[in-house]
Amino acid sequence: MSYVESGQFVDWDKITDLEKDSPVVLSRIDSNLLKQYARQGYWAKSHSLRTKIYEQIIKAVSCRTVTPDAEVYKDIVGKITGKRNASTLPLPEFVDGSAVPDYCLNTDGVVAVRKIVVCISNQFPDISFCPVLPAIVALLLHYSTDEADCFEKVCRLLACNDRTKHFIDQTFLAYESSCMTFGDLANKYCQGAHKLIVSASEDVLEVYSDWLRWIFGDLPFNYAARVLDIFFVEGFKVLYRVALALLKFFRKVRIRQSEKSADIRTDIQNFIQGIAEHVPVEKLLDKAFSIRLFSRKEIRLLRDANEKALKQKGITVNQKRHNVHLAVNVENFKSEIVSAKEMREIWSWIPERFALCQPMLIFTTSDDGYSLTRFYARCEGYEPTIILIKTTEAEVCGAYLSTDWRERRRGGNKLSYFGTGECFVFKLQPEMERYEWIIIKHPEMEASKSLLDACPESPQQSGFLDTEIPQEQSLLNSPEELSDRLSPFLATRHFNLPSKATSMFMAGSAESIIVGGGSCPALYIDGNLNHGTTGRSSTFDNLPLCSETFQISVLEVWSFQDIMPN
Repeated sequence: MSYVESGQFVDWDKITDLEKDSPVVLSRIDSNLLKQYARQGYWAKSHSLRTKIYEQIIKAVSCRTVTPDAEVYKDIVGKITGKRNASTLPLPEFVDGSAVPDYCLNTDGVVAVRKIVVCISNQFPDISFCPVLPAIVALLLHYSTDEADCFEKVCRLLACNDRTKHFIDQTFLAYESSCMTFGDLANKYCQGAHKLIVSASEDVLEVYSDWLRWIFGDLPFNYAARVLDIFFVEGFKVLYRVALALLKFFRKVRIRQSEKSADIRTDIQNFIQGIAEHVPVEKLLDKAFSIRLFSRKEIRLLRDANEKALKQKGITVNQKRHNVHLAVNVENFKSEIVSAKEMREIWSWIPERFALCQPMLIFTTSDDGYSLTRFYARCEGYEPTIILIKTTEAEVCGAYLSTDWRERRRGGNKLSYFGTGECFVFKLQPEMERYEWIIIKHPEMEASKSLLDACPESPQQSGFLDTEIPQEQSLLNSPEELSDRLSPFLATRHFNLPSKATSMFMAGSAESIIVGGGSCPALYIDGNLNHGTTGRSSTFDNLPLCSETFQISVLEVWSFQDIMPN
């Protein structure tokens, strides 16, 4: 297959960095080398070689038994398009207003994309939301012999039945959960850009909902094609990497601008569309692969939890959700410790699946007294929770705690640690700072291990001081309850940790509450909820959150409305 055979829809005058006839021609590339070659851009400048590689990869995709092929397209295209002008064919509603990207296609190519997308809609009636489909079709049309060949390629990706592969989201629930997952990752790996978006946007998730369109739609053709190369070989995780790298570069450009518009969503889109002026494609990919993300299985756990949260809220079809800012209602929000503005800041730090919910006060020393027993009675059954502390010196600090306080009982009379890597500590007054799990900022401290390698007969470390029992084997939770919980992400059993101190997230006994461990806890609160200490913990690598020894003026605990108590 020559480039002419597979490039009839390409406007070659717009292709400036492609060698149409590359001397490098291989009959087949060993699958073990594909990852290395894809990252190096081995076939990036060869249209014919990229065509062969895509053919090899897509033919190897495991599909449903009945998957529409090229012959089906030839059969139905005339019936579906009829005598209408194909250039004005309306795209299906599931593309959510996405246009057909130019991608260096000629006029016939742009028309062909519309026809293919419409025919895919006919053959896949279950697709309800797929805004990136026109871009995927447009990219693959470059490397297809004709419309029917491109149709077959895309259908194979859509009909993939291999659970270990994930190519294209096809429902609003799946797409929205991926947007929430990207928001969570941006919150952890792009804190500067995330803070910028929070300060400039009324709806943070609305900005993040464009993340896949940044890659397939906004990126120039040669950038999108390089990403597609690696995506086909390495899977969905590379898309998160690239989108995070785009955010990092956007922030660098944004902070240098003297005049900034109020529409950050459009600014990001404009930056990505003109990225060639700022960042070469190799530099973008280098940045993407310098970001050490969690394992694929860990990200899948997070995505599953986000999907469960959407289902619990009844958000399964395209609809407007409460944005992060409106989640903390100014008129109804009342706290003796923080303002609504400060609570909104905390809300921008929490996982997206809980940012869907309104804050709910479940304990305050002003009403419930300075009693640790009453603290546990009020807080047990809620997951997660936020502790806010105001000292007698008007300092304000706190902690986001991922796990139900009932978990403390599994240690019997021993003080035992529990919780997950989503816990974090923070200070708000006199200055604002958040400290996350040390493994997030220093991933080199651990070697993530496969969940499939975890041996159920040999319990993994779960954060106990002496006893080691996996969190999932807690006596307080049945398997049914565990499947409904929304906090399975970053469980310590998924990581090879350098010391127990790095997993000392939260602990409680009749005498005290502790957050963070090591030589010094991040927060220690005595049994009277009256005095406390703070220091540099090994868990969060935090500076003291307030005066190292403090007296509590007010302590509040907040949870989340509309989450079913455990």
